[in-house]
Amino acid sequence: MNCPACQTTLVTLELADVEIDHCVQCGGIWLDVGELEILLDDPVRARTLLDSFREAASAEQLRRCPICDRPMVKVAVGPSEPPRLIDKCRSRDGLWFDGGELQEILAGHGLDGDSRVQRLLADVFGRSGRGSSTEL
Repeated sequence: MNCPACQTTLVTLELADVEIDHCVQCGGIWLDVGELEILLDDPVRARTLLDSFREAASAEQLRRCPICDRPMVKVAVGPSEPPRLIDKCRSRDGLWFDGGELQEILAGHGLDGDSRVQRLLADVFGRSGRGSSTEL
């Protein structure tokens, strides 16, 4: 599977019992449908986060889903201004987070730096959210 941002082959990593796909070139993370909920391990918090997603207009070029190859939609996450935009597969295959976005979104939704998921993400991808081949 290739990165929707830079076309580099994604590397599969196991993080908190979830297989995530990571781009070592640009630091992005692909989560298949349902994997965000498993990572959060809190159905209420997961539903609150997912309910905050709303389709948004953007001048950014639409990326293609690494699974179905269809153009994804941009979705705004949460109430921040300017909105944090991520890519969501129209066929519901999953979500694409550019380098560091997943950590920032989770932190903005009540997962502080001491949470299990934030610690795992920091350990694997570093504080900036961008992994490198030497870190893996």
